[in-house]
Amino acid sequence: MTLPTRILLLGSGELGKEFVISAKRLGCYVIACDSYDDAPAQQVADQRETFNMLDEHSINTVVTKHKPDIIVPEIEAIRTEALFKFEAQGIQVVPSAQAINYTMNRDRIRDLVANELGIRTPRFGYAESESECLSIAEHIGYPLVMKPVISSSGKGQSVATTSADISPAWEYACSGMRGDRERVIIEEFINFEYEITLLTVQQKTGETLFCEPIAHRQERGDYQESWQPVIMNSKLAVQAKEIAKTVTEALGGAGIFGVEMFITKNDVVFSELSPRPHDTGIVTLSSQNLSEFDLHARAILGLPIPEISIHSPSASHVVLASQDASNVVYNGIDEALSVPGIEVMIFGKPTARPNRRMAVCLAVGNSIEDARFKVQEASKKIQLSYPQE
Repeated sequence: MTLPTRILLLGSGELGKEFVISAKRLGCYVIACDSYDDAPAQQVADQRETFNMLDEHSINTVVTKHKPDIIVPEIEAIRTEALFKFEAQGIQVVPSAQAINYTMNRDRIRDLVANELGIRTPRFGYAESESECLSIAEHIGYPLVMKPVISSSGKGQSVATTSADISPAWEYACSGMRGDRERVIIEEFINFEYEITLLTVQQKTGETLFCEPIAHRQERGDYQESWQPVIMNSKLAVQAKEIAKTVTEALGGAGIFGVEMFITKNDVVFSELSPRPHDTGIVTLSSQNLSEFDLHARAILGLPIPEISIHSPSASHVVLASQDASNVVYNGIDEALSVPGIEVMIFGKPTARPNRRMAVCLAVGNSIEDARFKVQEASKKIQLSYPQE
């Protein structure tokens, strides 16, 4: 078969970088775009463009210039309305323009899942001012979670335990917003046993596929470590797959979705969804025969996925920056790599800021406990320093 080979990647972070590598292995030509130059995916792509992706005119200019066969959004801060026009022109938008428009906005996907599909989610409400936040909080009750309707990697997310926490939570949410919508979602705090990401693959032809569930731990709303597989109650595992399939089929298109869910003692509660590879799914680079990036590339190109299998129990752990800096040195890589079964991935981000994800350690082990211990120890050995230029 003849494959479309020109891919325009909108957003060029570490997830985009791994996707570019997977796509290029299949013969694709990739143009990587971001709002800053020398972003991770731009370092491995065929061409790069740097512009504000919230500006529709700039997106139009880049699409006209490169004439892509496929547009793959990788971040939230995109003028998503423009994607419908490109799709109408015959350009494949991944997974689909509708899916992107829903999922880049927490309020739209939550309304679809809770109100239209009738799937259980945390009780929630929306606010566009501090006073509205207080009113909704009184209705939902404490503790509660507040986060921007558009953000990434947990930015702007916090937990409020009393009314005194609402004002700082609102300010923090506003500081973490992406895009141009000053709106937050406020939701009840679910007392879960653990959280999972269920990577769900929608194929152009063929049935919906699932990776083994990935458990993860968050801080400040951002993932810190993940591990795969996680042993689930069989009834809850089936329920999670049914939820993921219902939601992704409603969104349509082809590609991988990261469906996040809270697992309680007796139920599965939908949390969020990403229409692309998920940060917690980086662990699949070690754990699976096909990583989430390989699966995404195959799905959007319409290539067969005959099997998704686990090699061995695996875990990932992030390496974070501690300050703003334009120069970063990574120390202790040799010590980290001395741990058997460890891999280190440095993303190549040109600048640092507090709590920015700069690298990740991956580990395989004889068990999940073994893999998690290894990766936690390896990540401690990597220390970042910030020499003055």
